Amino acid sequence: MKQDQYTAKISYPICKMEQLNMAAWSMEILCPEVAAKAQPGQFVNILPEGGFTLRRPISICEIDKQAGTLRIVFEVRGKGTAALAQLRAGDTVNMLAPLGHGFSLPDSSEHVILVGGGIGTPPMLPLAQYFGKNAVVISGFRNQNAAILQEDFKAAGAKTILCTDDGSAGQKGLVTVPLAEEIQAQKPALICACGPMPMLKATAALAMENGIPCQVSLEERMGCGIGACLVCACRTKDAEGAEQYQHVCKNGPVFNAEEVVW
Repeated sequence: MKQDQYTAKISYPICKMEQLNMAAWSMEILCPEVAAKAQPGQFVNILPEGGFTLRRPISICEIDKQAGTLRIVFEVRGKGTAALAQLRAGDTVNMLAPLGHGFSLPDSSEHVILVGGGIGTPPMLPLAQYFGKNAVVISGFRNQNAAILQEDFKAAGAKTILCTDDGSAGQKGLVTVPLAEEIQAQKPALICACGPMPMLKATAALAMENGIPCQVSLEERMGCGIGACLVCACRTKDAEGAEQYQHVCKNGPVFNAEEVVW
């Protein structure tokens, strides 16, 4: 990634901070120059305060180009994200953005299916807002308490299907069950997905079986976030089937499903 693809400024004020459940937080950041460039599927890289050396990559959950804001949703999973969860409106964040390669989208009039698993659900919201009533959003979580963004998807006009592992909310079971049903009901022009690797692999397989283009956003640990280190290397294959390694941060996080070596 060329350096001019993300903004030179790195300090941005927080407009809104909200706790969504016991582990998940929503942060809205005022960053007009970033919002103007940002595309669905890209991510931000934030450096927590307090002596941390590595930034935390977080997917973009919402883009408001008119207001000049980005929204990110993250879970507290360690000391770095715990530090981010302590921030409040009026504080600032040290952020490099927008980073990565996002989704390549057809016209908003096309029918699409969006699949999110756990904290892989937030990147689906900008897509749902783009496609509106032409989108079906299928989200999977461990249980009712872990579910997030369901009202946001409904507000976007999308058909919203919730799955939980224990059946405490929505349908009990894997997202691939309603995915197969929705494909049979109306074949989509595109399937987009983000979440755990087994979910992505199963989603990609269903798409391939039905001849549907599929784009997946991969989740990998990252160091620099701009392709200078080798932490987030992943195996892919070119058009001839030859395997190669690419960077999730630079070449992704979004890849065509047929590129990925599952």
